Amino acid sequence: MTVWDYFWWIIGVFLFIAYIFVLIQIFTDLFRDRKLSGGWKAVWIVFLIILPVITGLVYLIARGRGMSERQVAAVSDARAQADTYIKQTASTTPAEQIATAKSLLDAGTISQEEFDRLKARALA
Repeated sequence: MTVWDYFWWIIGVFLFIAYIFVLIQIFTDLFRDRKLSGGWKAVWIVFLIILPVITGLVYLIARGRGMSERQVAAVSDARAQADTYIKQTASTTPAEQIATAKSLLDAGTISQEEFDRLKARALA
């Protein structure tokens, strides 16, 4: 094999992997779209199996804008859920922190000076 054979083999592998990624995006978009009925989803899938390249191009041309809008909505929804989770788990009021430290002090888990340190940090 020559260097050019390797070059074209690498190009072919790259294009094949890119094509697989596009198919995964199309399938993900098909199942994410709530406005499209199950029958139409089945038709798209059948055509993606029978004529994958042509159907993939048609799908990207015909539904590309909606595909990007659904992707943006999914990402922003995931970000909002992550932000909500972080705020719920990370944000405690100073009163809650002091109450938790007081319960640890009462249980004998921490000493008085550790309690004072936690209280000072909560109030800072």
